[in-house]
Amino acid sequence: MMSNVTMLTENLPNIPWQDKPEGYVGPVWRYSENPIVNRNPIPGVARIFNSAVVPYEGAFIGVFRAEQNDGVPHLYLGRSKDAIHWEFETEKIKMVNESGEPYMPRYAYDPRLVKVEDAYYIIWCTDFYGAALGLAKTTDFKTFVRLDNPFIPFNRNGVLFPRKIGGNFVLLSRPSDSGHTPFGDIFVSESPDLVYWGKHKHVMTKGYNQWWQSLKIGGGAAPIETSEGWLLFYHGVTGTCNGYVYSMGAALLDIDNPSIVKYRTKDFILTPEKWYEETGFVQNVVFPCAALTDAASGKIAIYYGAADSYVGLAFTTVDEIVTYIKEHHTENGDDGTIGII
Repeated sequence: MMSNVTMLTENLPNIPWQDKPEGYVGPVWRYSENPIVNRNPIPGVARIFNSAVVPYEGAFIGVFRAEQNDGVPHLYLGRSKDAIHWEFETEKIKMVNESGEPYMPRYAYDPRLVKVEDAYYIIWCTDFYGAALGLAKTTDFKTFVRLDNPFIPFNRNGVLFPRKIGGNFVLLSRPSDSGHTPFGDIFVSESPDLVYWGKHKHVMTKGYNQWWQSLKIGGGAAPIETSEGWLLFYHGVTGTCNGYVYSMGAALLDIDNPSIVKYRTKDFILTPEKWYEETGFVQNVVFPCAALTDAASGKIAIYYGAADSYVGLAFTTVDEIVTYIKEHHTENGDDGTIGII
């Protein structure tokens, strides 16, 4: 399989994969054996969803949002040989501060896991006198050093870019309130050291004329570097008479200044349609959090939370999704600008 669009990522010959079903319409298709993580996966945990996966030492490792039986979410580690069938550690990830002392969050959910240079970084939603972003790093998935929270409350959906831009770490986030935020745009911030953050810019607004993303949006999987720009899978939310509906969209951001949106889908690329997406602890949720890529073949595997109860897996190719984004592009406000007013 030859790709016209190049992904500037590693080759991953053992990427999980399933060919597109014959006659299927759409740029992203589901794994036929979904969900790949069911309810009650380990003792004391009722549900795992909204989780992050990366390749590691010839296999795969992930940081998973696990709702404990007391209802409090925490982060758990999982390992897999094929990135489909997972074995989870039975104790939540133990975090320490930079002096090696215990430093656990009160709660933790919706993690993203991103490798930048020689370290892996976990970004999650935590409690810091309100909803805020937590940040930790590891080099061996044995010791997890929790760093200072990047921002003051209120914020969600922190997504770190997989490489520095202009010498700085770069982070997407969605400023919010401390409730179930009924609004939200995506912003980007920079830091030279993961301590001091600035150069904040607006990236994307909610959809003006697209009802599926008319309420709020948020970053999903870590952006994928391609020859056409940063490929971003994100979630968009609409309000209905029966509650919120979360769907998946995609965009291409400028490679040197990701506050500039080059292309963005007018339509969703995946929306709740299957039983495990429509029915669960929170109904009607498709929430992307991670993607695996194989540069040689152009294959992309997307991990998403389903109905706040399960983990789903979907597939596309970089050629197909980039073509779709360009052909279904729509202008939204000042998305195409540098993001400074």
